[in-house]
Amino acid sequence: MPLQDHMQIISVDDHLIEHPKVFSDRLPKKFIEQGPQIIENEQGHHVWRMEGQIYPYIGLNAVAGKTPEEFGMEPLRYEDMIPGCYDPIARVKDMDTDGVQAACCFPSFPGFGGGVFHRGKDKELMLECVKAWNDFSIDEWCGSAPERYVPLSILPTWDIDLCVAEARRTAEKGARTISFPDSPIPLGLPSFASDKWGPLWDVFEEYDIPVSLHFGSGSFVPGFPYSASALSPVPFTPDGPYAVAIASFATNLMWSATEWLFSGQLQKHPNLKIMLSEGGIGWIPYIAERADYTWERHRYYQDIDRTTRPSDLLKKHFWGCYIDDNFGIENRHKIGVNRICLEVDYPHSDSNWPNSRKIVADSLVNVPDDEAHRIVELNAREVFNFPRI
Repeated sequence: MPLQDHMQIISVDDHLIEHPKVFSDRLPKKFIEQGPQIIENEQGHHVWRMEGQIYPYIGLNAVAGKTPEEFGMEPLRYEDMIPGCYDPIARVKDMDTDGVQAACCFPSFPGFGGGVFHRGKDKELMLECVKAWNDFSIDEWCGSAPERYVPLSILPTWDIDLCVAEARRTAEKGARTISFPDSPIPLGLPSFASDKWGPLWDVFEEYDIPVSLHFGSGSFVPGFPYSASALSPVPFTPDGPYAVAIASFATNLMWSATEWLFSGQLQKHPNLKIMLSEGGIGWIPYIAERADYTWERHRYYQDIDRTTRPSDLLKKHFWGCYIDDNFGIENRHKIGVNRICLEVDYPHSDSNWPNSRKIVADSLVNVPDDEAHRIVELNAREVFNFPRI
């Protein structure tokens, strides 16, 4: 059956393009000069400058309204984007066109998990940038249409005490999820197995909000030593196309989920919720099976919980998020119908805008209505604590 009219689509992974005044309107005066500013480079492109370093937008991050034949990696000007990329009011109109009720929007310039600020030099400035982005995200972007946007925040990942304070501050402001690096290790941080992060996970549990792990938010993209400052990413294999990395995105979150399953932290934080953003879902049954097989044979000589099966932890703590994954939908009962959420990914190149509702309806034509409703709306509303208004 077609997607029923009473089902509202909630996208758990969209993106926003920050407008030029996000930071200059919010940073203390002493930080304006070194803080993020939009400038025009010699090629006539709009780029971000922060601490003297240039951070261009990559074309694939803002292709809504273009055909695949028009996609490209080159940096953009704001005129090259449709207004819904950077204007929350215009975005709502685009969501209406697409048949999407609400969206959770990840950052662009800061990186999906704030990695640009993590690598910044002046940490006092970087903390103010994190706070400025969060205030923009919650107060301006989401505040423009509270029933249409799920508030998201980022963290000053270089300092656990600052992380805890900002997580608490933004949760009090209304954040319904917080983006965290899908792997802290490439950023020079302790892994998910470390007890260092315990006070932060306590905050997530206290406020009952999920950790969102967006692929690439730990600064690593498979096949590429990705840097937000690179004018064009350079592959490990110079002759290899970027398509290799795009097709392999899910491997980031396969690694992240497996690391979590054997970390011992889920036993210490039994109410922690983890969303695997833009990671697909078709691989989840395999990882559950493989992790259990490994656990059965190798838990006795390692520091691994000997009583809790990894597959049970996976079903309890994780939500899989997909854009287009027919194999995953066919195997939804092995994943758990109540652990699957939908993504639109506007305005990125994987998005099906402006035809998302039709494409989703076609993909779920053989799925019972009650299960389809959970996948497109109810699971997201429950995990985000984001009820209909």
